Amino acid sequence: MYPPRVSPLFHNRQDAGRQLASKLLEYKDRPSVVLGIPNGGMHLAVEVARAIHAALDVVVVRKLPLPLHPESGFGAVADDGSVILNDELLRREGITREQIAEQVTMVTSQVRQRSLLYRKDRPLSLIRGKTAIIIDDGLASGYTMLAAVASVKRRRAGEIIVAVPVASSVALKLVQGSTRVLTLAEGIETRFTVADYYRHWHDVPDSDVIKILDSETDRTY
Repeated sequence: MYPPRVSPLFHNRQDAGRQLASKLLEYKDRPSVVLGIPNGGMHLAVEVARAIHAALDVVVVRKLPLPLHPESGFGAVADDGSVILNDELLRREGITREQIAEQVTMVTSQVRQRSLLYRKDRPLSLIRGKTAIIIDDGLASGYTMLAAVASVKRRRAGEIIVAVPVASSVALKLVQGSTRVLTLAEGIETRFTVADYYRHWHDVPDSDVIKILDSETDRTY
């Protein structure tokens, strides 16, 4: 028998974003850039960016799917080519170097295509020396976020903060080993699912990401 679902803490992603923003007000009007992870993180990221008067951009990251179980991942790739692997899982599943290389090549291509789709002709936001706040709608395994953090570190951010409404205990510990993490709730259940913490949950289409970015392009503070 599966354990009961947790009680939802957030009405939707916008509500979660506003709650996160209330915890990040110390960064208001400071040199900061909010980086949302598409697709689910963008509705939260725009709420935070508007609340603290920061620029909004994306950091495109995708998981590396297990060959026979694509719903699960063994790591992630970011839009600058950063690759993070779950070595323990790779050993347990017996994934070969050839399989890893094949998946990395495929996902890297997907990430580049999505980055072009979202960013169009907009250049990367300059984050050197600034505070970079990376936002997603939750952390399950943490490896996707680790790839995002690695990408942002290579861009010489002055400080990196991961801000998420909820994280599994495993993911929280993993990401905290790399950077500061702000979270509103920690999930300790064995079968952790980010969607369980939201009353209203749906897949976010690419059109939403593009609309959000377009709406923030000319915003100044």
